[in-house]
Parts: sequence; C-alpha cells; structure tokens
Amino acid sequence: MYFRNIIGLHDVKKHLTDSVQRGFIPHARLFHGPEGVGKLPLAIAYARYLNCEDRTLEDSCGKCASCHKFDKLMHPDLHFVFPVVKSKVSDEYLPEWREFLSGQTYFNLNDWLNFINAENAQGIIYSKESDEIIRKLSLKVYEALYKIMIVWLPEKMHDACANKLLKMIEEPPEKTVFLLVSEDLDHVLPTIQSRCQPLNIRAVEPDEMVASIRSVYGLQEEEAKYVTHIANGSFSKAVSIIQSADDNKYFFSLFKEMMRSSVSRNIKAIKSVAGEMASMGREMQKSYLLYSLRLFREFFISNFNEPDMIYLSEEEKEFGERFAPFINEGNIQSFNDEFQLAYRQIEQNGNAKIIFLDLCLKGTMLLKNK
Repeated sequence: MYFRNIIGLHDVKKHLTDSVQRGFIPHARLFHGPEGVGKLPLAIAYARYLNCEDRTLEDSCGKCASCHKFDKLMHPDLHFVFPVVKSKVSDEYLPEWREFLSGQTYFNLNDWLNFINAENAQGIIYSKESDEIIRKLSLKVYEALYKIMIVWLPEKMHDACANKLLKMIEEPPEKTVFLLVSEDLDHVLPTIQSRCQPLNIRAVEPDEMVASIRSVYGLQEEEAKYVTHIANGSFSKAVSIIQSADDNKYFFSLFKEMMRSSVSRNIKAIKSVAGEMASMGREMQKSYLLYSLRLFREFFISNFNEPDMIYLSEEEKEFGERFAPFINEGNIQSFNDEFQLAYRQIEQNGNAKIIFLDLCLKGTMLLKNK
C-alpha cells in the first residue's frame, strides 16, 4: 500500500511525508478515526515510506528492495498485531492476514473475522501477544532504517497485554516505531493513548469518494452520490453497500413486512416476520438492523420537506411517501434506541427469536405514537 492508493486525505498524507522529511518521527503514533476511512492503509504506507531507500517528497519509490518486500508485506522489520480467535497470537494467522490485505484496502473487523471463518467468535488480542511483541522488538533492526510494529485495533487488546506493553511503548528500543490504528479511541487505555502521538483521520471527502466509486465500480454519478451519502465517509461501508445490493432489496422487503404487520397489529404476521428475521445468520441480522436504522432516519427527515437531505432509492422513496408520517418526534428516538439495543444483543449472541419478536412488538407500540 502506497499513499497514492489511499482515497483523499491529502493533508494527512502530506503531514506524514513532511514529518519524515523534517526528521520528526515519533516513537509511537496513534491513528484514530471512524471505520473504513483508510487508517490501516495509511499506517502501512507510512511504514513503507519510513523504510524506503529512495523516497520522493510525496511517496515511496516502489522500486527499492524495501518496497518490494513491503509489496508482499514480508519485510523482516515489519510486524503486525491484530485481533484473532482461539486464544492464538497474530503470527499464527500471518499467512491469512497477508492474503487478506492483498485483496482489499478498505475493510472492517467483521470482514477479517469472516475471512478466517471465526463464526461467532469475537476477535481479541490476547494477553500472550505481549510476550511476542517484546521478543520481536528486543532484537536489533534486521536490515531497514526502522523496525515497525503495527497494532490494528488496540481497543481489542486484553488489559494484561496492554499493561505489559506500556513501558516498551513509552521507551521502545532504538529505531523502533509503534503504529497503533484504532476505531474506538474511548476503549483504548488512557495510559497507552498518553504514550502516543495522536493523529485523527477524518471521513473520506464526498467528492473523492464519488469519483473513486465511479472509477472502480462504474456507477452513474447519482448512484455514486447515493452510496457516498449512506456510507457517511467510510469507503469500506460504501463497498459493502455496493456489494450487498441484493441483500438491501431483501432487507427492504423485510422492513415493509415488519412495519405493515406492526401497523395492523396482526399478531400472526408479527410472529411470521420475527421468525424470518431470527432465521437469518447473525451478520445478516446485524446488517438488517443497521439498514432499518438508516431508513428510520431518512423517513423522519422526509417529513421536513428537505429533499436535498434525503437519500433513498426510488422504491424506498415510494414507500416512504405513505410511511414517513408514522416516524415522528414522538417515536424516532425510541425506534433508534430499540434497534440499537437489538443490534448489541445480537452481537452478544442473544436469542434471536426472543430479540426480534420483542422488537416487533415494541414497534407495534411505538407506531401508536403517530
């Protein structure tokens, strides 16, 4: 990954390259920001730039021995730590990790866990990972200018692992650089945050995302703008929206059934739609709940007659003309709270049958507030 492969964020890339040119290289940086905006690609591009033998003002050369090894993510002075399952350490998944990164630039934790067939397991950086990190970084630099340790999602790090690394992050061996990449800064230990130079990575600029979506996926401008708005600055989410177009059609059909059964208070229909939602896989269930949350927001905004603020497909818009008045100041926050709660319960492996039946029944009560 090179800086030139990362969408937008020109000022951030310039800041990173300029800092290297000036010789300002913090021993620990913390890249943080929303999911899917390019934080890990930036960290890898920065690591490549640090060790490039013939870097330019804007990017790595792509021709030196170091760059060739970075192309395969097999540089002996580049190390990764990332969430895994089955109480293993990152190195045990390193072949899969390299294969995964070679296939995409923008992704999230669920994409990685699906790639390694984690099923319902939660990705964790286990406590024994700290011993591996200390062992690797205690060795001298093998051949590069810097030995680099990239930690993806330190918020998933077991507290015992994080606490054991505090001294090394604060005072790493000579020519060693930590690059931490977080999507949930609130859950990164303050003691780790205080030892790192923070770098906030904002959402991808809309114009940049639209142009990239059109170039890569061949969408028309209006379609690309629609996807960009829904993705809210996350390119990984934009990719997911494009790739899950068929799923979204199914979700929309399910959403209509759910709302119609709730409005009619038809208990047989409510049980039927709840049963269908419960029969989906957990990732599909979570995706459906997020899709529904987006529709609630769009339908609520529809009531204010601000068409420029609304992004709905033609089918969604047609349904919304009749349904939007049911989503109002009296129930929008409650709908949001209940669907967010259901999402968390599904994520925690709750009983899907109970969760979705309860959600449908609560929907029936909330729609009385029209």
